[in-house]
Amino acid sequence: MNDSPHTTPRPSGTSADWLDALLADDGANHRSDYIGDTGFTASVMRRLPAADALPAWRKPFVAVLWLVAAALLATMLPGTAHEVAREVFTLFAARPFSLSTLAFALAAVGVATWTGAAVALRRD
Repeated sequence: MNDSPHTTPRPSGTSADWLDALLADDGANHRSDYIGDTGFTASVMRRLPAADALPAWRKPFVAVLWLVAAALLATMLPGTAHEVAREVFTLFAARPFSLSTLAFALAAVGVATWTGAAVALRRD
């Protein structure tokens, strides 16, 4: 299992990824730091108990639970969607707003969008 020193092939040619090249160079610098375990890892792995097998009823039971959850969601979702739509309509239709309020809201969304894009696309 761990009988021989770990060797990783060095990437051939020039790598476009600077991180891969840095990691390969670091690995080459520390290759002599390997400590052989003379078969210790393999003996420990042989002594570990075998993994317990899962019960045969587990997969069908989980599938039935997912089906029940999907059925509950399908029966509850139309009412919930209707209630959410009614509340959104009440929120916007019950409050009078002017064009300046709408313009301010659109400007705020635009500023937030452009700020998020600038942060995500910056080059440090």
